[in-house]
Amino acid sequence: MKTIDQLVLAAALEFLQRAETGYLCTVVQTFGASPRPLGSMMAMDCHGKVHGSLSGGCIEDELLAKLHDGELAISGPELLEYGVSPEENERFGLPCGGRMHILIEPLQTVKHCKLVAGLCAALDARRPIRRHVDMRSGAWRLESIANCQPLVIDERSLRQDFGPRFQLLLIGANELARCIAEIALAMDYRVLVCDPRKDRREQWAVAGAELLANMPDEAVCEYGDTFTAVVTLTHDPRIDDMALMQALTQSLFYVGALGSQRTSDKRRVRLKELDISDQQLQQLHAPVGLPIGSKSAMEIALAIMAELTQLRAGKRRADNEVPAN
Repeated sequence: MKTIDQLVLAAALEFLQRAETGYLCTVVQTFGASPRPLGSMMAMDCHGKVHGSLSGGCIEDELLAKLHDGELAISGPELLEYGVSPEENERFGLPCGGRMHILIEPLQTVKHCKLVAGLCAALDARRPIRRHVDMRSGAWRLESIANCQPLVIDERSLRQDFGPRFQLLLIGANELARCIAEIALAMDYRVLVCDPRKDRREQWAVAGAELLANMPDEAVCEYGDTFTAVVTLTHDPRIDDMALMQALTQSLFYVGALGSQRTSDKRRVRLKELDISDQQLQQLHAPVGLPIGSKSAMEIALAIMAELTQLRAGKRRADNEVPAN
């Protein structure tokens, strides 16, 4: 399943490859409450076909009307403001006091096709990438990056980062994995469930989660990256340890293992005997999840997803402290 950014950019690439013009519309500033987060995008081709969303629909309708009336800029970027009055808030479905700045960029095959294709390729390959836009000329420049930072815009330029979708690799197709998968899918994670046991795979029935028959270490090696969390859930050391031995040698976002404190202590001793270093063991979250007193499968799933949410928020804060290039 692709992210909304991937779908919007793929739609833009499609009409550019047909040698048609169109527009890329991006929420670049918000004030107060906003129906869509900063960086939300919409692609609109010259016929008025829309992909993505900027609001509940009213701003999209307004832009379509401007397109049909020939009121959208065609020579360079244009910044439009919505929600400057209570009447506009009501008209466009914005929350009370909310305002949005929307950047409208005309797209042309000669200038933008290869650049949009570059964004699509980076996201498909799970590589973070940044686009710089000259606010005067509309020229783009793409840059490979290690970490994503929030969108920044001023009178001269726009800087917008695109990162891959976070993914969660669960080792073990059991009831707890089902609970975790349902929450994670609702939170827009890509969910992969690996279990080498055929009978367990045959019982799996969560739509949207990708089921893998790989050996656990092979699945971690193939799918793991810095945007991947791996959680082992089988209680079988022959399966869980195989995944952990691989996961702890890679640069992953998170590595967790289900089990009590006593079980976790035994697991650490066992992993050290298998040549996992103390430094690598420091990456292991075990017992997995926040200590909220969870007992049932859904409560444990909630604790695990809460810990991932907490760590992602901390990562965003740390990334935001990195000076801009």
